[in-house]
Formats: sequence, C-alpha cells, structure tokens
Amino acid sequence: MQNEDFVNGLLDFVRESPTPFHAVQHMVAILEAAGFKRLSEKEAWDVAVGDSCFITRNDSSIIAFRIAQPLAEHGIRMVGAHTDSPCLKVKPNPEITGNGYLQLGVEVYGGALLNPWFDRDLSLAGRVSYLDEEGSIAHSLVNWQKAIATIPSLAIHLDREANENRKINRQTDLPPVLMRLPEGSEEQDDCFKALLLDMVNAQVSGGREKAVKVLGYELSFYDLQPPAVVGLRDDFIAAARLDNLLSCYTGLMALIDSRGSQNGLLICSDHEEVGSVSAAGAQGNFLKSVLTRLCGGEEAMARTMASSMMISADNAHAIHPNYADRHDANHGPMINAGPVIKTNANQRYATSSESAAMFRQWCELADVPVQSFVVRSDMACGSTIGPITANDLGVRTVDVGVPTFAMHSIRELAGRLDACYLYAVLQHALR
Repeated sequence: MQNEDFVNGLLDFVRESPTPFHAVQHMVAILEAAGFKRLSEKEAWDVAVGDSCFITRNDSSIIAFRIAQPLAEHGIRMVGAHTDSPCLKVKPNPEITGNGYLQLGVEVYGGALLNPWFDRDLSLAGRVSYLDEEGSIAHSLVNWQKAIATIPSLAIHLDREANENRKINRQTDLPPVLMRLPEGSEEQDDCFKALLLDMVNAQVSGGREKAVKVLGYELSFYDLQPPAVVGLRDDFIAAARLDNLLSCYTGLMALIDSRGSQNGLLICSDHEEVGSVSAAGAQGNFLKSVLTRLCGGEEAMARTMASSMMISADNAHAIHPNYADRHDANHGPMINAGPVIKTNANQRYATSSESAAMFRQWCELADVPVQSFVVRSDMACGSTIGPITANDLGVRTVDVGVPTFAMHSIRELAGRLDACYLYAVLQHALR
C-alpha cells in the first residue's frame, strides 16, 4: 500500500469511527471485504491452518487473526490497541432545561483534556438498546453526523481572570447546549429519549422492526471537524481519537496486508482509558478465551505463548517544543522520526530488553527509524494494555507508539510519516 493511500484510509477510518462501536463496525466491514470470516463466541469453532477470522465482543472490542502454521510449534505474533478515547458521555437522565435551553448532563470518560471541548461543533453517536414492535430487545448504532450541540465558553467580560486561573467544574460547566426550548416547554423530562427514538427509527435498516421504547444507551459527544493533513509541508495528521484509532487502523491493515508464513493476531479492546476492567477490556478474558480455544487447551496454550510476542501499540508523547522541560532530555521522541519503544523500570510499560531487541530488528529490516521514550524520573508514568496482557498471558511484550502532541485533547496531532512507519514495521512483524 502506498503511503498516500494508507494516510487517506486512516483519515477515513477516524472520521467514520466517532465511538468504539463505530470503530469496530468499520473494522468488521474492512475485514469481511478482505475475506476474513466472522466467528461467534456462542458457537463451536472449526479453525484450521489457512483460515482468517474475527470475533467481536460488546460491539466495541474485536480480535482478528490469520493462522498460517500450527500454533503450539510456531507461536503467534500479536498487535494490541484500544478502541476508546476520552470523551463526554451522556448521563441516563440527562435533560437540563433551566433558563429556556435544552442541555444534556454528561460524564467525563477517561483522562480528557477538557479546555479544548469548549466552542466546538459537537455531534453525538453511540449504541442504543430499545424495545421493538414485537416486544424484543434490539440494539442499533446511531450517529447524528451534524453539529447538534456546543459548550459555549463564558465571555471574558464575565470572568476577567479566565486566562490566568479558570477552572472547569465537570458537573456545571460541561453540559452541552442543544437548542432553545419553545415558549412554555420548560418541563421536558423525557424529551431526549423521544429525540433518540426518532433517530433510531430513522437509522434502523435491514428489515428490522420499528423501535417503540428506548431502554438504554451509551452515547458520546464528538467533534465534527474532520481529520486532516496539516502543516506547511503536510507533516502532520490532526484529528480526534488518534489515541488510539491510529494504532487500531495501522494494526488492522498490517494484518490484512502481511500475507506470509507468520501466525498473526490483532486485538483492539475497549475501556483502556478507564483501566480496562470490563468484559470487553484488556483485563477481561476476551483474548485469553480466544487463544485457549484456538490452541485447543491449556497445555498447547502455554507452548504457544512461550513462542509468541505481543506488540502493544499506543501513542507516545512527542517532545513539545514549548514544554521541552517536561521530558527527559535523552528520551524526547520527535514527530516523523519513527515509532517509539516505551520503557519503564516500574513495569508501567511491559518492554524488556528482549522484546525491545526484537522490535528494533524488525524496524531495521523494514528500513524504519526507531526512538526511545522514558518518562522523567520525577513525573508519574502512564500505562497501556501491555503490562495487563503480559501478566495475563505470560507473553513477551513490547510497548510502542507513534509520537503525538496534545494527547487526550479533542484534537490530537501526530506525524504523517510516523503512521506509515508504524504500518511498515507491523506489516514486517506479522509477515
């Protein structure tokens, strides 16, 4: 795949994936077009050498794999990423109708950088569970795909110290404004569910029964501004949710395009930004369950893991030119200088000298530059799915990522070349 085609595909993927549900839906479509077969956890599997398959859980996590050789003898090379990003999620009883406006109460999901959420054109997307005309519970993805809300800033005239010390109250400052209510309609306790029911019925397709009652939902606001290549010389990719949809798409395309003799697997899990503790998260049993079934038992599973490798791909912090003192001077990754190997003495990253050596060799063979990241010794270190997976499976793991500015902002910035570099090395590792 040419670099330009890869970058355009990445931009399309991010634009069409405002939530983890939509990201998995999009990945399923790409996998099916590439000839991968869907499996169900509810059914017995008959997977043989030569098969390419995928499984989803909760509609928000996905595992795809290609079996080229017997697993116990040859192991499997895996790439792990996550489908979720920090955002604002709608509360169960969200209507706020004071002062003549309809607003929705929201919870902050993950470690969001909140200031950039103000004064943006926001839309809403996610999954809705509903009762249909036949009395059955059904589920549907929805996406308004238009600017339906905004969070207006308070004018500086009313807060003269806003540029020095404004603090954001998550309960009172963040509810988005959706519309001006008609005169005399202040009491609107269920108006959002009525709007949601109309949206479900407008987007329900495939001969499914009409929705008659909304029973639950998982909905997130997102920035409507599309991803773009930016910079005087087109150096950067600017988009929401690059952490970590960039790794999801890169791992997906590397798995599809690396048709060789290596067993390969991609797992993209939900809920990493809130600790991964869920049935669909990395601390759940999704990956272990799938691998145990593929291997045929614990003995074969242990043998397989002893010959396997996990590449945990999650964005890294590029050295910010305005805040260079926030980095260790010897470990400040540069944008468009290659993927980053992340290490931490306290095992916040799972990289070992052995796994780092293997990744460096793959980079060299793929003609890709590689960098190193260690957090400043006087600062706290984040973490990834890498240590969770290494602990659960006993598999060699390396934590890597693309250098990024403004991580966890509503709009992040990564290198156009770095995305292509990561694709090249992952494709080589899975070949």
